[in-house]
Amino acid sequence: MCGRYRLSKRKQIVEEYFDAGSGDDDWNPRYNIAPTQPVPVVRQPVNSARELSLLRWGLIPSWATDPSIGFKTINARSETVTTTPSFRDAIKSQRCLIPADGFYEWKRNGKTKQPYCFEVGTGEIFAFAGLWDRWIDARGQAVETCTILTTTPNTLLSDIHDRMPVILNPAQYDCWLSAEAGDALKLLRPYAGQMRNFPVSTRVNQVQNDDAECAMPIELASPPQGQLF
Repeated sequence: MCGRYRLSKRKQIVEEYFDAGSGDDDWNPRYNIAPTQPVPVVRQPVNSARELSLLRWGLIPSWATDPSIGFKTINARSETVTTTPSFRDAIKSQRCLIPADGFYEWKRNGKTKQPYCFEVGTGEIFAFAGLWDRWIDARGQAVETCTILTTTPNTLLSDIHDRMPVILNPAQYDCWLSAEAGDALKLLRPYAGQMRNFPVSTRVNQVQNDDAECAMPIELASPPQGQLF
């Protein structure tokens, strides 16, 4: 799964990278983005340019009667996205890119879990494959939300978690945003490009911690060595 990620690049850099305008939406660099928070996404309306806007992370389907479903839909499994009620309509024409420059996963070590930060290349910006939807609340206000697609892990992640977010190459962005669903589904596979990971502080475990220290590499304590007799 993907439950925390980082987007530490400034708004202008994100706009330039994705060749997208963002209107009045604004945000600051983030180091510990969590579900239910507003996140930048890239969409491309039919016959229009790409646009960046802020959506809430945790997809609420347009037909939902209870918005709390969004707590359970921060991720969508690629293998079942076309049949899961919450996502099967969105995959047809409501696809988006979710900008990031790192994400976190936790490796269990006995009774504790050690967080790791995963990056593409040496920390470059990239995009998760995402879906979005629009829900109308009881007051008639539109609430736009999103989810991140996941797939089986590549070799870098396989010893830490059994899922990973779908990461798209820049050459795949147009296909994901505007192609027929059948072509877009072919992109939902483990990332094969260069990646790296490193352990980070358990500060990232707490949502209220959102600063550069959350993503800084740390040295893990070495296990005690046995004595020779």
